[in-house]
Amino acid sequence: MPRTTDPGTIRLALPKGRMEAGVMALLAEAGVRVASTARGYRPAISLPGFEAKVLKPQNIIEMLAAGSRDLGFAGSDWVEELGLKDALVEVYDTGLDPVRLVAAAPAAIVRDGRLTKPSVVVASEFERLTTRWIADRRLDARFVRTFGATEVFPPEDADCIVDIAASGATLAANGLIVFDELARSTTRLYASAAAMRDPAKREAADQLAMLLKGAAEARRRVMIEFNVPSDRLENAVEALPCMREPTIATLHHGAGYAVKAAVPRDDLPRIIVSIKKRGGSDIVVTTLSQIVA
Repeated sequence: MPRTTDPGTIRLALPKGRMEAGVMALLAEAGVRVASTARGYRPAISLPGFEAKVLKPQNIIEMLAAGSRDLGFAGSDWVEELGLKDALVEVYDTGLDPVRLVAAAPAAIVRDGRLTKPSVVVASEFERLTTRWIADRRLDARFVRTFGATEVFPPEDADCIVDIAASGATLAANGLIVFDELARSTTRLYASAAAMRDPAKREAADQLAMLLKGAAEARRRVMIEFNVPSDRLENAVEALPCMREPTIATLHHGAGYAVKAAVPRDDLPRIIVSIKKRGGSDIVVTTLSQIVA
């Protein structure tokens, strides 16, 4: 008999493969512990009321659409490919693993962003998106379904391919150049429509999204603290692109002020230099684990 779960349990699907490391790292930074068990594909998870299962992203999408999983991580490219966008609810775009779905071919048959051959063979794992692209571009093309390693098909077994590209290094290593882009994709947290109609499960989805957002925001910011004389406080504060208003406290014996703010990590070098010029001293920078607005 199939394994059953308490109907109140939140059934979370975790991705196996390319997205796995990024999702697990973000969960860990959000304070969610995922520990492998002897079963391997059913890890223990520290979120109360949750159970986890590891699946391929394509299966996660199908299980969410069928309602046998409540929440799951998957790429938006596969949601489009499987034609199930309307069957799912996007809860949070993590921004992880940004990739492009591109068309690529040997340079010898590409000119000005177009294929020079009148009739071509196109290989891809993405049948739905590729055949739509072929129709949109009005190509005389035959589609060949692949099951991985698509980049090795040209030139002997296909003229061009439609495949996922992050940096494009793999395509270049196989003598292919990108000449068109079909879509962009990131790892996202999706929910089944049924789960989002259940108030308790919807709240759990929102709470998980909040934790993930807090961890993602903490990656982009650091906490900067410094002291500044009273007569230079306002000028120093102007150097801070903080989230709202900085935290300001009076130093002992009225010796000035202590200022604290969460600032963009990428702006830190400029901010430190500006604070020093404006009279700031004793500057301390610390990393953050969560920011929840």
